[in-house]
Amino acid sequence: MSDSGFARLPKPPYYAVIFSSRRNARDEPGYAATAQRMVELAQQQPGFLGVESTRGADGFGITVAYWESEESILAWRRHAEHTAARERGRSDWYDHFELRVSRVERAYGWDRLERAETHARNEE
Repeated sequence: MSDSGFARLPKPPYYAVIFSSRRNARDEPGYAATAQRMVELAQQQPGFLGVESTRGADGFGITVAYWESEESILAWRRHAEHTAARERGRSDWYDHFELRVSRVERAYGWDRLERAETHARNEE
């Protein structure tokens, strides 16, 4: 993840694993540390491209992890520490979650700050 919160990704195609979840009301210990550990661990996996994540005050969150291939996604799913974290999520942290895997064919965006900085450099 970059400082802006947006993943810096290559040109498509690549895959997105979209994890939407609602935390339960219990304040079970270890959630934040485990979530951070999963990001750090995913970054070390072959085929990992980046991640974007957000969670609202109401407990609803979305994390999108980007991968080079379906094979790299399956390898991450089989990782022992990730498997243990998923099990803990079901038992301790989530009331509901949905996971979707999609192939990204096109990607584009716009950045006001980047455009302003480019404009300022061009005027110097």
